Amino acid sequence: MYQLLNRKSRGDVWFDIINNILLTLVMLLVLFPLYFVLIASFSDPNYIYSGEVWLFPKGFTLDGYERIFSDSSIWIGYVNSILYATLGTIIGVAVTVFAAYPLARKNLVGKSVIMWFLMITMFFSGGLIPTYLLIKDLHMLNTIWALVIPGAGGVFNVIIVRTFFQSSIPDEMWEAASIDGCSNTRFFWSIVLPLSKSILAVMVLYHVVGFWNGFFDALIYLNDENKYPLQLVLRNILVQNQVNSGMMIDVESYAAKMRVTELIKYGVIIVSSLPLLILYPFLQKYFVKGVMIGSIKG
Repeated sequence: MYQLLNRKSRGDVWFDIINNILLTLVMLLVLFPLYFVLIASFSDPNYIYSGEVWLFPKGFTLDGYERIFSDSSIWIGYVNSILYATLGTIIGVAVTVFAAYPLARKNLVGKSVIMWFLMITMFFSGGLIPTYLLIKDLHMLNTIWALVIPGAGGVFNVIIVRTFFQSSIPDEMWEAASIDGCSNTRFFWSIVLPLSKSILAVMVLYHVVGFWNGFFDALIYLNDENKYPLQLVLRNILVQNQVNSGMMIDVESYAAKMRVTELIKYGVIIVSSLPLLILYPFLQKYFVKGVMIGSIKG
C-alpha cells in the first residue's frame, strides 16, 4: 500500500523534472549577481571591465578591502547602523507586541474602532512634508530619535503579531491562569512571551533588516555626517560616486581612481551585507513558523 501511494505517474515525474529545472534557474538568477559582487570585490578591475571575470576571481587583490577598512567614515557608519538597528529594533518590537496583545484579547472594549483607526493609517499617511514638519516641531531633527521613533509601530507588523496571539494563546489559557490568581501582567510576561519566541524572532528580523537597509530617513533628517548610517555612506559611494578622498590618497591618474572606485563599491556592498548574512541563520528556524501562524486568519 505504501509503495502504491508513493508510485509516481509519468506526468508526476515530468512535473518534478520541469519544476526542479525552473527552480534551479531562478536560484541561479538570484545567487549569481550576489556571487559576482563577491568575486569582483577580490578581482583586478581591469579584468572586470574586459568581461573576463564571471565565474572565479581574476587578478586577486585585497586592495579594495584595505582601503575600505582604513577609512573612518565606513567605521562610523557601521557603528551608527548597529546603534540605530539595535535601539530601533528594541523599541519597534516592544511597541508592536504591546499594541498587538490587547488587540488579540476578546474583552478589549473598542477593539474594532482601534483596528479601523490603525487600518486607515496603512492607506493614508501625512506625506513627506507634514511628517518632516512634525519631526522638526518635536525637535528630533539631526538626532537618532528621528530614525527610530517614527517607524517604531508598523500596523502590518501589529496585525501579524495580533493574529499569532489569537491563534497560539487561547482564551482558555488565560481563564485557567486567572482562576489561579494570575494577573494580566504576570500572564503576559510569564506565559505569552515565552510561547511567542517564533513571532518575536520574526519581528526582530523584520526590524533589523528595515533599520539596517534604511537610508531615506537619514537622508531627510540628518545633517551631521558623523551620524550617517552605513547605508547612507554606501549610497553616496554607489549612487553619487563620492568616495572619501582618504581612500584615494595614493592614486594619481583619473583612470586609476575610477578602477579603485569600482573595487571599493563591490567591497562596500559585501561589508554592509555581512551582519544580516550572519544574523539570518540564527533566526531562520523561527521564521517560517512565525510568519505562517501570524499570517493565517485576518
